[in-house]
Amino acid sequence: MPGCRLRAGRPVAACERLRQCPASGKIPRKAATDAAHIAIAAVDSMDFLVTWNCAHIANAAMVRALASICKGHACECPVICTPEELLGE
Repeated sequence: MPGCRLRAGRPVAACERLRQCPASGKIPRKAATDAAHIAIAAVDSMDFLVTWNCAHIANAAMVRALASICKGHACECPVICTPEELLGE
C-alpha cells in the first residue's frame, strides 16, 4: 500500500490517508466517518474504542478486518466493543 501509511501523532493526516486508501476497502466509502473514528483511535494508541456502531465498527465480521488494516499501517487496533461489552453486562 504505497503512499498509504498512518503516522503516530498526526490523527487528521492519518484519517485522510485511511479514507484515500483503496486497499482498505473493508469499510464502505459511505462510512468514511467510521474510518476516521477507527484511525484516530489507532493512531492515538487508544486501548478501547467504545461504540454503538455495530454496522461498520463493533461487529465480529469487521474486527478482524480492522485489525488487519491497522497492522498494515503499523498501528495497533484498539479493542472494539459496545458499552455493554466493556462493562461486562
